[in-house]
Amino acid sequence: MESPKVPNMMTNLIGAINKMQDIFNTLKVTNSIKLPQIVMLGSQSCGKSSVLESIVHRPFLPRGSGIVTRCPLVLQLIEHKGNDAGYDDEVATEWGEFLHLPKRKFTDFDEIRKEIERRTDELAGRNKGICHEPINLKIYSPYVVDLTLVDLPGITKVPVGDQPQDIEAQIKKLIMLYIKNTNSIILSVSAANSDLATSESIKYAKLVDPNGLRTLSVLTKLDLMDKGTDANEILSGKDIHIKLGIIGTVNRSQQDINDNKTINQQIEDEKEFFEKNYNDAAHQNGISYLSKRLSQLLMNHIQDSLPDLKIEVDEKLNQHIKNYELCGQEIKDKNIFIMMIVTEIMKKMSELIDGLNLNMLKDAKNLVGGPKIRKIFDETFGKALKSIKPDKSTSDILQCLLNHGGPRPAVFASESIFEKLVNEQIEKLRNPSMECVQNSHDEMENVISKVVQDQEQLVRFPILGKKIHFHLKQFLKDRLPIAKEQVNELINIELSCINTNHPDFSIENAIKQNKGSENGKTANLLLNLKTEKNAEILFCLVENYFPIVKQTVQDQVPKIIMYKVINHMKNNIQNELLNNLLNETDVNLLQESEENENRRQNAKVMIQALKAAQEAINEIRMQI
Repeated sequence: MESPKVPNMMTNLIGAINKMQDIFNTLKVTNSIKLPQIVMLGSQSCGKSSVLESIVHRPFLPRGSGIVTRCPLVLQLIEHKGNDAGYDDEVATEWGEFLHLPKRKFTDFDEIRKEIERRTDELAGRNKGICHEPINLKIYSPYVVDLTLVDLPGITKVPVGDQPQDIEAQIKKLIMLYIKNTNSIILSVSAANSDLATSESIKYAKLVDPNGLRTLSVLTKLDLMDKGTDANEILSGKDIHIKLGIIGTVNRSQQDINDNKTINQQIEDEKEFFEKNYNDAAHQNGISYLSKRLSQLLMNHIQDSLPDLKIEVDEKLNQHIKNYELCGQEIKDKNIFIMMIVTEIMKKMSELIDGLNLNMLKDAKNLVGGPKIRKIFDETFGKALKSIKPDKSTSDILQCLLNHGGPRPAVFASESIFEKLVNEQIEKLRNPSMECVQNSHDEMENVISKVVQDQEQLVRFPILGKKIHFHLKQFLKDRLPIAKEQVNELINIELSCINTNHPDFSIENAIKQNKGSENGKTANLLLNLKTEKNAEILFCLVENYFPIVKQTVQDQVPKIIMYKVINHMKNNIQNELLNNLLNETDVNLLQESEENENRRQNAKVMIQALKAAQEAINEIRMQI
C-alpha cells in the first residue's frame, strides 16, 4: 500500500526530535525537557493497540486481558524506500530496532512483540505493576509516515487478578507525567460503542487541557455502534468540542484477528465503511487520514515549540554546568586545598563575630555571632545584675548586730559585719557571671556550626567537615574552663577586699540616705548611735557600696570572655587547626560524599544530553 506523501522538512524536524528523545532515554533522563510529542492514552480495550498497529500496518503489540502495556512505549515511525539504515547484511523493507538493543534488527514483527513483552517484564516485573522507564522502538517501513507516538498503559479503575491495589493511582501518575507537558499533543482514544461523555481519556485530557487546544480525539469501533445510531454529531464536534478534531476509525475485531485478516485488508474495509456510512466525512476519517493528520500536527507543533524549546535547553544547560562546577574539580594538592578551606572558615568566623557578614545584615530577627554576644553582655547579663539588690532588711542586720554584741548591747557598728553583709551580696554575682560565660560559649559554638555548614566545599567532603567541626568545638571547649576560672577569680578578688576608700563610696552619702539620722548632719553618728540606728546605717552603706562591685563585674566579665575565648579563637586557632588536619592519617579527609558524586554524575549526564539537544535544535533552525 502506498504511504501518504509528506514534506522532506517533516523528516528533518521529527528526526531531530527523535534524536533528542533517544539521547534523553539512553541517558535515563526521560521527561527532563518538554519535547514536542504525541501522547496516546485510552481505557483498556478501547482499541488503542489496534489503532497503533493500523498506523504501522503490522501487528506487533502484545495482546491479552488486563494491563498489557505497563511501560510507556515510545514508537518512532520512519518512512523509507529500501535498506537505507546502515545495514549491509540483507535487504529488508520493514524492520524494527530497540534503543536498548542497538544495531540489532528485528525483521519478524512477532519477535518485536516478544521483545516488548520481555523488556516489559524486565523493567516492570511480572506482577502487573507499572514502570515509568520507557521502551523505545523504531520501525522503518515504506508504509508509514514519519511520526513519533508515546503509547501509555490503558486506564483502569479496578485492579484485576494480580494487579496492584493502587493500580489506578500508578497509571494516573504516569499519564499525568506525560500529558502535563505543555508541548505534548494528547491523542485521546475512546470507543464509539460507549458513552463518549464519560470517556476516561477525555477526562484526563481536560485536566491539563481544559479548552482542548492540544487534544485530538480518536473514536474507535464505529462499526459496533447500535443499529439506528451514528457518530455524525460526535465527529462534527457538535457534542464535544475538541479543537484539533475527532477522527473515527474501524478496528480489526478479535474474530478478524483469529481469521488472520490483514491490516491492509482492514484499512480497505474501513475505507468502504466510511464511504457507505459517512460519505461526506469519509475523507477526514480512517487510519490513513489519522496518520497524515498526526504527522502534520507534530511537524507544526515542533515548529511552534522550537523557540521556547531552545530557551529551555539553553537555560537548563547553563544550570547543569553551574551544578557541575559546584561539585568541584579534582583536588591536585591536598594541603593547599585544606589550607584554603580553613582560611575561608576563619574569615567567615571573624565576619560573624565582628558583624561584617553582609548576608546576616539582612536578617534583623535572628542575631548571630558578635551582635548576639553583645546582646548577651548588654541585655541578658546586664539585666541579671541589675535585678540583684541587697535583700538584707534592717531587721536582719539588727539581728546580726545583736548576735555580734554578745551579752552586752552593741554600741558601735562592727566593720566585720559590714564586710560580711557586702560579701553575701557579691556572692550573688557569681552565677550570672558564669551564665554569661556559658551563653557566650554557646553562641560561639553556634558560629562554628554555621560557618562549617555554610561552607559548600564541605558538603563535597563530609569527613573534612566533621573533623574541622570537631576540632573547632574542642578548642572552644578547652577555653571555657579558662574563662570560668578567670571570672571566679574576679568574684573572689572582690570578696577578698572591701575597698571603703573607693572614690565612688561615701559614708556621708550613706548616712544622708538614712531617713532616721536627723538628715545626716554629722558622720559621727556612725560611732555613737544605738544598735537600731547602726542597723539602718549599715543597710545604707551596703546599698552604697554594692553597685560599685556590680559595675566592676559588669565591666570585667565581658572583657574576660572577649580575651580568653573570642579573640583567642579569632587570632590563635587557625594554626592549631591546620596542624591537626595536615597531620591527620587515620582517615581520608578528602573522600567525597556519595551525594556529591551522584550530583556530579547527574550534572555530567545532563550536560551531555543538553549539548546534543542544542546541536539538534541548531540543525533544525538552519533548515527552516
